Amino acid sequence: MTDPSRLLAYLTTCLGPAHVLTDATDLAPHLAETRGLQRGHALALVRPADTAEVAGVVRACAEAGVPVVAQGGNTGHVGGGLPQGGIVLSMARLTRLRAIDPVNASITVEAGMVLADVQAAAQAAGLLFPLSLASEGSCRIGGNLSTNAGGTAVLAYGNARDLVLGLEVVLADGRIWNGLKGLRKDNAGYDLKHLFLGSEGTLGLITAAVLKLFPRPTSRAVAFVGLASAEAALDLFRRLRAEAGAGLTAFEYIAPFGLEIVLRHRAGARAPLAGRHGAYALVEVSTTRPGDEAATLMETLLARAQDEGRLDDAALAASEAQANAFWDLRESLSEVQKAEGGSIKHDVSVPLSRLPEFLARATQACEAEMPGLRVCAFGHFGDGNIHFNLSQPVGMDRAAFLADWGRFNRIVHDIVDALGGSIAAEHGVGLLKRDELARYADPVALDLMRRLKAALDPGDLLNPGKILDPSKILNPG
Repeated sequence: MTDPSRLLAYLTTCLGPAHVLTDATDLAPHLAETRGLQRGHALALVRPADTAEVAGVVRACAEAGVPVVAQGGNTGHVGGGLPQGGIVLSMARLTRLRAIDPVNASITVEAGMVLADVQAAAQAAGLLFPLSLASEGSCRIGGNLSTNAGGTAVLAYGNARDLVLGLEVVLADGRIWNGLKGLRKDNAGYDLKHLFLGSEGTLGLITAAVLKLFPRPTSRAVAFVGLASAEAALDLFRRLRAEAGAGLTAFEYIAPFGLEIVLRHRAGARAPLAGRHGAYALVEVSTTRPGDEAATLMETLLARAQDEGRLDDAALAASEAQANAFWDLRESLSEVQKAEGGSIKHDVSVPLSRLPEFLARATQACEAEMPGLRVCAFGHFGDGNIHFNLSQPVGMDRAAFLADWGRFNRIVHDIVDALGGSIAAEHGVGLLKRDELARYADPVALDLMRRLKAALDPGDLLNPGKILDPSKILNPG
């Protein structure tokens, strides 16, 4: 490895002293994971201004044998953006809107653009970019793509991967792959973009993307529904999906404890329904057809479902403000959990048909393992993704509870695996789930992943230690 001071001096010459930062105060925000569970360390933070400068940094680091970790908004939950040494490469200055093509329904943006700004640019053109997350005001699109982010609109529009037409990527040796095509059909060889989507910056650094846009809904309706159980939620979802079709744009599940703590800790939160129910669902229906009223459709669907005994109670938002208030009950769940003490979190998915079974089995097993433990299960029911979070027993020491994370991983992940699910639904693998992936992934799949990593990043310098154990990459056999 080249003397790090020589590398830093070279990068300072290339980028300017304002964009090569080594002071502990400047580095601190980039070395901590959002939940405070993990910390990293780095030689410096560098802030290139464009793709050419990103390539120059990566090339210099490759020649010096110094690792590079790309970082967007640093809003991840699994430590995927935390450096374990080397250089943190911030995408914060790559924020240009390169092009928007309303006829092709596509937008070309740089990786550092904040997700909310991508949404706003699409809206200004009369179109919709549907990726939506609770952190959309601070997360950056490059990070969303590198983790294949999900969010609340997957049911209607798919994951981040499904929203990408083309990519621009800096490879481990500093070369730039220009795959910025806005084509919906292109069978000229391997579809290389899918190597980098969801790879968490371990195979290449996404610097720009061509994204799909969609017609903006002309109206939407949001309802909060009380149900007897998770089984009743699945039954209602099946009925709404059959009757609303593509108009059903969200179906979010909330367990009773989740709603309880939101109402307890979220300022201004109000109970959407009278009484207590065994399960809750937040349902959104939208339409892009002028003259159609989503509220009329929603009212008809819910009335029919109630007549058939498929739900116990429902409140249809009477205004945009009330619709947003209903959504806030769901989107503030992760944040309010902090007020209940330590939280052991699982981002998992199972086939839709097995969701109630998973919730029942996992809840029973975890509660039996630790009396007083409180299950906070919620998430994107319509696409099988549940955040199966565990809040500590009242009065228990937080550190002692979190020390049992591995024990509860085994309980929850064994059930997920038995039901044909995934231990990493939308937040990625990063560092937190690396060993879990090695335990549950198909051995052939692991071998292929290691071979890809060795082929595209033979020096293991791009976000090393994430997703795969470095000791097994160069010797995949």
